[in-house]
Amino acid sequence: MSRPIFEVIALTPQDAQAAESGGADRLELVTDMAADGLTPAVEDFARIRAAVGIPLRVMLRIRDGFAPGDLDGLCARAAELRAEGAEEFVFGFLDADGAVDLAATAAVAEAVAGCRWTFHRAIDHSADRAALRAAVGALPGLDTFLTSGAAAGVDAGRRVLSAELARAGGPGHRQRILIGGSLRAEHLAELRAEGFDAFHVGGAVRVDGWHTPVDAAKVAEWRARIDG
Repeated sequence: MSRPIFEVIALTPQDAQAAESGGADRLELVTDMAADGLTPAVEDFARIRAAVGIPLRVMLRIRDGFAPGDLDGLCARAAELRAEGAEEFVFGFLDADGAVDLAATAAVAEAVAGCRWTFHRAIDHSADRAALRAAVGALPGLDTFLTSGAAAGVDAGRRVLSAELARAGGPGHRQRILIGGSLRAEHLAELRAEGFDAFHVGGAVRVDGWHTPVDAAKVAEWRARIDG
């Protein structure tokens, strides 16, 4: 049985190296956490990629909120990142009514064809997450949903997470559940016992929130709890 996945948000090469040394399996690369994480510059991606050896998933999001914004520009950014060596991505879009923007999501999936990607926490803000899962479940490359089960975080979304885990393998539920969003260390024992095997954190492995870098010791503490 493979060990659980532990993904850490990184903004800089320093973050990335600390996360890797502490035991993270994968990084989510973003910039501008004031907007909940936007696409990093190609140059920043290149510096982080050169600093570590673990897989990187790069955020494709160029504006706050869950609308795609300039879709052509977003696909162009994806192409630039791929040319620089990016192989995995994170994205997902909603329309003004909170339904999945399937056209935009499919267009970006096509722009990163051949790459694996995560549909991010837009699912937790959608009007109908079951409909969203059904709509995007067959898009090529999608292997993960990053979710806390509810917009308010893991505490509010526990029942939803459990219900979705119970449907694992069925239509719209073939992707891995990556739990993130107000995830705390004290959640881990219960979540692991239930069968969840992928976890995502950002601020929780920093000494003083987003103003401070990733702390390798905190990453190692989380790694130990996850491996339990």
